[in-house]
Amino acid sequence: MREGEDDDVFLPLRPLLGGTPRDRREYEREQRREQWKAEFAGRHRERGRPARGTSGLSLADIVGTAITVADAEGTEAVSMRRIARELRVGAMSLYWYVSSKDEMYQLMLEKVQAESQAPEPTGDWRADVRTYARNARAALLRHPWAIDFLGHGPPSGPNDARNAERMIAAFDGLGLDLTTITYATVTIGTYVLGAVLREVQEIRWHSATGRARQGWSQADIAAFLDELDRRIRQSGRYPHIVRLFDEGIDPDSPQTRQERFEFGLDCVLDGIAARFRA
Repeated sequence: MREGEDDDVFLPLRPLLGGTPRDRREYEREQRREQWKAEFAGRHRERGRPARGTSGLSLADIVGTAITVADAEGTEAVSMRRIARELRVGAMSLYWYVSSKDEMYQLMLEKVQAESQAPEPTGDWRADVRTYARNARAALLRHPWAIDFLGHGPPSGPNDARNAERMIAAFDGLGLDLTTITYATVTIGTYVLGAVLREVQEIRWHSATGRARQGWSQADIAAFLDELDRRIRQSGRYPHIVRLFDEGIDPDSPQTRQERFEFGLDCVLDGIAARFRA
């Protein structure tokens, strides 16, 4: 095989497969920014007030606005000045409620942890863990920026500590040592974070691919996919990928994200259960 031969199969098609990760992130932020602006303006119109004074300010408003900005543009867009501008108050007025941007991040994470609620232990550790994993996935898909702040260090606040406490308590009565329980909970958290990160990347890729194909007819799209199929088959080097094509299996299909998450979670829980029995 000559050097660079593999690239001959894929390289000419790459510009049409969604752009670079940076392109996808920037476009996603722009789209969410525009959506958020429209929603924010709509809320003010519904309230019947074009502006807002500090008399109506609350910590919940501040944290909620910070989260909305982060959801749309990432945490780098969150600042006291930016939040004040969105709330139409003076920046210094925020410091009566939040002492610093670091405290703001902590409060934002606490809100996400509240959405990732672990259930009270029921005696069925698999059911409890599954509920928590689903809640955490849903919260992180709503707030993907939080992935950068989770999965390490001590609890960030009461909600985080509550979730950790309940997750550990879910394994009570199984006769396990604390180290084994700790490693099991870390493994579950690692799976959820990794699965959500992949989903976020998939969502960005699908969005970018849709932009790259704007204006294409169904015939154009079919011709593009046929060309990719032809190149891979004719290379003779990817028989297993050809099988995926033949059986119509799309590993990145939006329709199977929930199913794939549940499959992976089952694998993790089965593995942990087997380790407990060993």
